[in-house]
Amino acid sequence: MALELEGTLRQKMGVQSGTSARGAWAKQEFILEFPDGNFTSQACFTAWGQDKVAELDKYQVGDRIKVSFNLKSREYNGRWYNDLQIWRLSPAGAAQQPAAPSFPAPTGNPEPYAAPAPTLDDMPGDNPEEDLPF
Repeated sequence: MALELEGTLRQKMGVQSGTSARGAWAKQEFILEFPDGNFTSQACFTAWGQDKVAELDKYQVGDRIKVSFNLKSREYNGRWYNDLQIWRLSPAGAAQQPAAPSFPAPTGNPEPYAAPAPTLDDMPGDNPEEDLPF
């Protein structure tokens, strides 16, 4: 499930890195403050991979950013843990998709088309064999 959220970068934690059986890894967590009704809320996001950590490094605390992320959950020893893994960061308000094409307004004064009003002769006649109420 892909989600998006805009808010203010409040805190960046230190970069964590190591080596696993699959090679080197890096991750960095950060706190995003966002409006939630009449109040503000905060959430902790994770930038997994050196490329995402480098992307996060472009932003400073206090910057308004838009975060695209996936929500992941996992169970460990009978407890569930949630992880908000980002897959894109961009400045808040930046357009991600091109706007819909706009068409020019028609020029000139075309005559409006007015259909004639129906008359009693246009209405279907009563047929006693049809007993449907509509």
